[in-house]
Amino acid sequence: MLATWRRYKLTRWLALVLLIVLILLPLPQFLAPERKLVTNSLLFSFTQLFMLIWMASNWNAFSGFTGYVDFGHAVFFGLGAYGTGVLMVKLGVPFPIAVLGGAIVAAIFAFLIGSATLRLKGPYFSIAMLGTFVAMREIVRIIKPITGGGSGLTLPPYLNRPLFYYVTLIGMAIVVLLIWLMRRTQFGASLIAIREDEVGAEMRGINTTRHKITIFCLACFSTGIVGGLWAYQNTFIDPDIVFFESRTIELVMMTILGGLGTVAGPVVGATVLYWLRDIIWANFLDYHLIVQGIMLILIVLFVPEGIMGIIGDPDSTSLGRLWKKHFGQGEETEQPTTTTEVQS
Repeated sequence: MLATWRRYKLTRWLALVLLIVLILLPLPQFLAPERKLVTNSLLFSFTQLFMLIWMASNWNAFSGFTGYVDFGHAVFFGLGAYGTGVLMVKLGVPFPIAVLGGAIVAAIFAFLIGSATLRLKGPYFSIAMLGTFVAMREIVRIIKPITGGGSGLTLPPYLNRPLFYYVTLIGMAIVVLLIWLMRRTQFGASLIAIREDEVGAEMRGINTTRHKITIFCLACFSTGIVGGLWAYQNTFIDPDIVFFESRTIELVMMTILGGLGTVAGPVVGATVLYWLRDIIWANFLDYHLIVQGIMLILIVLFVPEGIMGIIGDPDSTSLGRLWKKHFGQGEETEQPTTTTEVQS
């Protein structure tokens, strides 16, 4: 118990130190653009990483805590991006308000689709969300007068890498902190109860449908903000680059790699997979998707608890038990004990 508490305190201090370093990294360049201690390319890479951690945390807040696997979560990223783009290009709305409007569009759609699909059980919800993702991409392509169709939309260019760096860093930190706080509330405990035994949770008086829809809408609203930020930074959106199938797969891989249903899991998993993906692309250019697929299979088979599971208690993980079985020392044999008979 004491070792666990010390590990917990050490993790909090390391997270705080890392956050301070990330805040100070581009600060000179942000205050004085002529002082470039870090390149814009590096700032862009960190910005992309922060967005991935942000979205992976959103996905984990719903799927990891409730057990409902969302294979169409990228649809809310696309709705946030297109909501922001349409408001800025067609109506001339300022960027901050447009981002908020795009996130509200994503949340409203999440409420409408969630009210119907979250009553489904098992894989049916996952299939329904995947179908929603494919259908929404085609709808955006069809309503050309509003979305520009296949030609896409060009947003007003605004290149300020340090600003986007800080906005995404702050947004990511806030989301992770809110999820950490939520995990310690009655609402978070109810979500875990739904994941473990939804029927039992209902028998205990938990309104499971209301809890699922609430966390679903909150996660999708947050993902819509990321989509709006991405659209403004990219300055161009079209259905193929916004509604991208592998985006959801990446979120799933990052969360499982870090630790499904944990607060730090998406942070660790997204960071590892983001930099590992570049190494895979550099060394297996023609086969990088095959390598990523094999890696996902190995993670599910041998490390389903994720990196956080290994750090927390290696012996409780599948990989730890396998290692202990084949390479660990055998169980100590008990010393025979002698008993004396009491004669009456």
